[in-house]
Amino acid sequence: MSKKIKAAIVQDAPLPLAIGEGLDRAVQLAKQAIETGAKVIAFGESFLGGQPAWLEHHPAASLWEHPGTRELHALLLDQAVRGNDPRFQPLQWVVDIADVAVSIGGYSRVRRSLFNTQFLFRPKAPVLVHRKLMPASNERMLIGTGDGSTLGVHEAPWGKVGQLASNEHWMPLARAAMHHSGEAVHVAAWPTVRDISLLASCHYAYEGRAFVLAAGTVQHHDDYLHGYARAGGDGPGRALLDQLPEGRLQHGGSAIVAPDGVVIAQAGEGPEILTACLDLGEIEHGLATLDIDGQHARPDVFELRIDRRPRTGIVDSDDEASEAA
Repeated sequence: MSKKIKAAIVQDAPLPLAIGEGLDRAVQLAKQAIETGAKVIAFGESFLGGQPAWLEHHPAASLWEHPGTRELHALLLDQAVRGNDPRFQPLQWVVDIADVAVSIGGYSRVRRSLFNTQFLFRPKAPVLVHRKLMPASNERMLIGTGDGSTLGVHEAPWGKVGQLASNEHWMPLARAAMHHSGEAVHVAAWPTVRDISLLASCHYAYEGRAFVLAAGTVQHHDDYLHGYARAGGDGPGRALLDQLPEGRLQHGGSAIVAPDGVVIAQAGEGPEILTACLDLGEIEHGLATLDIDGQHARPDVFELRIDRRPRTGIVDSDDEASEAA
């Protein structure tokens, strides 16, 4: 079996807030990426729903009971992905037919809370979900924290695929957990791949001896107004979005990084589909000089324990009695 595959990053503009229509757009863009011959495809962070830019650019939006933030949060809750969402079916069909893996960021709803989530679509298999372990400081007003139950990887015929979002790449223990899984390709989802984001992505590739798809997005002020209208907004959220800076808010910069930490392809600031051929044989060659989960580990000194149980915050005594029986 050939150890070479093609990878693609879809660097494009999310439709903020309007997740349903954003999924339709993702299907068309995924088809374009598949036409390049790519077997693994990555979209940037929060492609389904967009980044909550109002929290980043307007500190007052984080104040208690801010009317604009309340409405935008309600719109995201209404639009967010729920469980086995039927809106996923068109993208799942594309993945099944083309026999590819597609990672895309968005918002999921669990009970009445939002989670920043990476969705990995796999051929003829359930979507692999990863909920961000620690949202950025300005996101924590809207976004819940994930748990260890979603730190899984997809086992493709040619290798394992994993995914993390933005600042999770600065969490050493999260990286160690993913490196232990033996990823061949890792999706590093970012809003924009800035210099510091690229540094983290290159470090991840070198440390984990994996190819990294550092996927960013492109976003403009007017995209928020358009998405707001498509999501049915009609209240104080519009005034908050009007205050966002004019012009471009997210600047792409996507990159594909080899296991030696070297960037082998990089996008500009505009929409594009970035591709590269990945020679997976490079991974084993690199392990001779660094394998932090193998011969260069010190299990006699360091030990990482991962709690992979789902954490709901509630344990019913009836459930415990059933398990004991």
